[in-house]
Amino acid sequence: MTTTEPGIIREFQGNTYRTRAWSCDVRVVVEDPSVLHRVAEDVDALLNRVDLAASRFRSDSALTVANAQAGRPTFVPRLLSDLIGIALHASLATDGAVDPTVHAGLLDIGYDRDITELPTARDALSGRIEPVATPPAPAARPTDCGSSRLHDWRNVNLNREVGLLRMPADVALDLGATAKARTADLAAGDAAIRYRTGVLVEIGGDIAVAGDRDGGWVVEVSETGAAGDRDGRQTSQAITLHRGAVATSTTMRRRWLHHGVPVHHIIDPRTGAPADGPWRTVTVVAESALEANTASTAAIVKGSDALGWLVANGYAARLVDRIGGVQTTPGWPLESSALTDDDRRVAS
Repeated sequence: MTTTEPGIIREFQGNTYRTRAWSCDVRVVVEDPSVLHRVAEDVDALLNRVDLAASRFRSDSALTVANAQAGRPTFVPRLLSDLIGIALHASLATDGAVDPTVHAGLLDIGYDRDITELPTARDALSGRIEPVATPPAPAARPTDCGSSRLHDWRNVNLNREVGLLRMPADVALDLGATAKARTADLAAGDAAIRYRTGVLVEIGGDIAVAGDRDGGWVVEVSETGAAGDRDGRQTSQAITLHRGAVATSTTMRRRWLHHGVPVHHIIDPRTGAPADGPWRTVTVVAESALEANTASTAAIVKGSDALGWLVANGYAARLVDRIGGVQTTPGWPLESSALTDDDRRVAS
């Protein structure tokens, strides 16, 4: 996660508010346009609170302070305690595939600053950075989870009632995999209750809906295609959400060059390196954005085991392989048809 971006335009159009935070597009759609500005103010305030609690790029964030205190018992603020607890629960639910202790792995591949400041392939082509003639040797890929590291999520101890955090001195936390989705859930739920309106909140591909809306919310599930795809086009589908959430995890975005080698932000805790499985994008529908994002991220990491794991756990999911082939699990929604103009505005 990263600091809310300065100078970003706050755009209001009809019943929709758009902005950017954490290097992500943020979108809020309400059924009652008369409350949109108040909902937007609440969402912005929540984004700022979470950023101050959980950004690893802010020297004044509670997470940065807690990471610096690793090796000693540390009391953390309530919001950070909740976010750490949620991250640890995600680790338990995914058998460690989603692990907040991958901070070191992110640093190892150069993710030590805002994603917008990292070099991309486009930068290399434009000459803004020098290409590396010989890339570094790939990291070893052990088969047993945690064998490449001394510690993992199981070594993090949190007493959520009092906010007491204990973790080894060589451990630092990154909450990006879960905090963004949790924020979408909180924003949508709070707005629906406070303003008694249907609400959709999207933060960087994590979408939560709450309250009532006739016909539900039409959401476009899409990703940017790649060279060599079977159809050479975007892989997309429109679905209808009546409640709950949908989240997408992908290796196609948040990509940059590290020593001239393309890398992405989804770390496999077993290797400490970017996940390198058969799926480039996974989308999951669940009761909350947190649950959906946890499952979609875990599926990217689990690789060839993802499909069986998703089915065994009852997740409705859509998986896109490296060349654009699509597979779905039982329960995945049918494509929405006969979209109205309003539906198209909401979905896009």
